[in-house]
Amino acid sequence: MYEKNYNDLEDTVWHTGKCACCGACVAVCPANSLFFETGENSTHPMNDGYCKSAVDGVACGACYEVCPRTDERKIETIGNSIDIVAASANFDVEKKQSGGAVTAILMNALEQDLVDAVINVAEDPWSLKPRSTIITSSEMITKQAGSRYNWWVPLLSALKEAVITKKYRNIAIVGVPCVVQAISEMRKSEHDLIRPFRDSIRLMIGLFCTETFDYEKMVEGKFKKELGIDPWQIRRLDIPGKLEITTDNGEIHTIPLSELDDCIRPGCAICADLTSLDADISAGSIGSPQGQTTLIIRTPVGNKFFMSAVDDGKLVVSDNVDLKPIEALANKKAKRRE
Repeated sequence: MYEKNYNDLEDTVWHTGKCACCGACVAVCPANSLFFETGENSTHPMNDGYCKSAVDGVACGACYEVCPRTDERKIETIGNSIDIVAASANFDVEKKQSGGAVTAILMNALEQDLVDAVINVAEDPWSLKPRSTIITSSEMITKQAGSRYNWWVPLLSALKEAVITKKYRNIAIVGVPCVVQAISEMRKSEHDLIRPFRDSIRLMIGLFCTETFDYEKMVEGKFKKELGIDPWQIRRLDIPGKLEITTDNGEIHTIPLSELDDCIRPGCAICADLTSLDADISAGSIGSPQGQTTLIIRTPVGNKFFMSAVDDGKLVVSDNVDLKPIEALANKKAKRRE
């Protein structure tokens, strides 16, 4: 049943430019044979030469099972929802990207013992270089608020440490649509090697995403050489249809997305999902007033986490959401598949 292995991923996904580089295959590989390198080789995972299926003939196929790019997905704009609201944290979040709503939900979840760990993106405060990390305290959640999900990082590679090494069993994950899609594949799987991961993921928060960028190409090329901006000078990055860079002195620099094509990750070219359709909760700055986060509550699980944060006074909520700009940008992204 699970006869496909990394050779099949190489043929159908890695070497065809489809790889999302989400890190799911790295996490579930029982032989620890898959890994990422930075630079030109980061367009797909690398293999150390061993695969228990290809080399020893032992049934595996875990990597192929969780890949979100082996089949085409249905194109939608907003997707299913229980509720759509504008929300903001009811406390100060120093580096929040929009309303700090995701930080508030995660803080509440940790404090209420709804989750015991959060996998998300962390960044070096000086270089802004991203990495996947495991957070287990509400204090660390607020410190990592505003992390740059615009940069590519194989986020799900941290799942192996969280599930297998540290044995966390109630995990929340925050990620862009390709990460959400990989988690959806895990949640649907009956594969024995996937089950520990599937059963340990309690909440999936998906972020609105037009595309992710290569850190080296963007920082060294666009920011430093063309704009003269060092990463430590950047206070905030946002992509409301264009790249907006806010520096520490309050200046805002705008770059049209059409000028960033050489920095976009190759696997983004086939993604038609703006709003993280398979998430429990989707979040983004589009469609809500400045200083608030648009939340699309998609599942009963997501609604429980959302309502818990509201009831605990962590979130301030309104229905002041304009769906038109979300739909317009989602339709624009969907045209990539036409």
